[in-house]
Amino acid sequence: MTKAKSGTPAGHLNPLTVLAFASASIPIQALVLAIAVHLPRYFATHVGLSLAVVGTAFAMVRLIDIPIDVGIGMAMDRTRTRFGRYRVWLALGVPVMMFGLWLMLQAGPSTTQLALSGILLFTYIGYSMVYLSHLAWGGVLGPTYEQRNRVFGAVIGLGVVGAVAVLVIPILMQQQGASDSDGVRAMVWFIIAALPVTALLVLATTREPITVEHGKSFALRDYLTLLKHGNVLRLLAADFAATAAPGWMAALYLFYFQDSRGFGVVEANTLLMIYVAAGFAGAPAVAWLGNRIGKHRALMVTTMVYSLGLIVVPFLPAGNFLAFAPGMFLVGAMAAGFLVMIRALTGDIADELRLANGREWMGLMYAMTIGTTKIASGLSALTFVLLAALGYQAAEGAVNSPEAIRTLELVYIVGPIVLSMAAGFSFVGYKLTPERHAEIRRELDARDAAYAEAPGLGSLTGDDMVLPPKDLPPGPRA
Repeated sequence: MTKAKSGTPAGHLNPLTVLAFASASIPIQALVLAIAVHLPRYFATHVGLSLAVVGTAFAMVRLIDIPIDVGIGMAMDRTRTRFGRYRVWLALGVPVMMFGLWLMLQAGPSTTQLALSGILLFTYIGYSMVYLSHLAWGGVLGPTYEQRNRVFGAVIGLGVVGAVAVLVIPILMQQQGASDSDGVRAMVWFIIAALPVTALLVLATTREPITVEHGKSFALRDYLTLLKHGNVLRLLAADFAATAAPGWMAALYLFYFQDSRGFGVVEANTLLMIYVAAGFAGAPAVAWLGNRIGKHRALMVTTMVYSLGLIVVPFLPAGNFLAFAPGMFLVGAMAAGFLVMIRALTGDIADELRLANGREWMGLMYAMTIGTTKIASGLSALTFVLLAALGYQAAEGAVNSPEAIRTLELVYIVGPIVLSMAAGFSFVGYKLTPERHAEIRRELDARDAAYAEAPGLGSLTGDDMVLPPKDLPPGPRA
């Protein structure tokens, strides 16, 4: 990969470099799926904690962790080392995340809600450091409209490997006579092992372009102005809804497919594996679509198709694997498309902000979307509390009444349909088109090149890398 004098990458991105970089998403997405589907149920069913304790702990920690994400994002954007901004945070986050996962394996029936919350918070901090630094690095690795789609298409596509792995592991373990609990523990060990391997691959093979900064140093109050920016608000609304829709379903998936749809554990996990594996096709296909019709339009298409697919689910014959498999593939491909488009749109909006203000916003922008993701995931976890209040019994061997099953069915299907449609609707009237983004990139590249060629300025680092506002070419305000 070549590098422009301004510090931004130029030219063609090497596909092998992109794939190597994307490999870090394997353990990240493995953990995302394990937390969404298996770990809450593991703590409630096998460890023996109550549904209310588990649901409250997961929801509370995700909400508490949000301001930590914002702080990490701000710190990343202000980090200046000879090794780069985001690679340092990726390297530091890996051991934190590994230790938090190990602590999860030590939980038992005597674990209190406070202790479980502490374990989850520690794990989430490490997860945020790894995930956020990887996303922000990806945002600067592919700076053009098309490159960003390809980078995040690869990131989400390879993340499917990790997600599929945590689905295959319990199936293989059960075939060997192991318990469901043993399968979940094996998932966690897989993530612990994959983290350092993929992180080292990224650090060894991928250069980090460092964007040039021209504006004054920002105070905390300046970051709050993001919440007045129309495109930022669109993005956060869409990210919340697009995360809440599949997250809501994921938390209840095994309960719904076993108690309502009549599938066994192996069949339900296999259908879920089809849903997740569809991301191999969905991520690159939606990335391609985004380059043809625009990212915001591609997001609208995926959310509409996803909602229509969900409407069909209750009408499929219960227990019929072949009837469910195509639909699971379709909605899984669309869900992967959500992620690709939202991650790529985040980088575009960060470019718009950098042109207006002269500072790097990439880390904070991804921190904010991770924040909305965690809010959505946390509220999704509260479906456990709702089910418990409505009389549904989750304990192993419990028998639920027909009324409780109907409650489960309604809770599972209605919310995600509304939320996914809302995600697409958030980008009606969006004006940061491919043509507008190309203009922004031309202005950024010209300004960065002029700065790099200015006598004595190109060699400065840290807070010295600032030009007085009067020396800046005019740009649109955020």
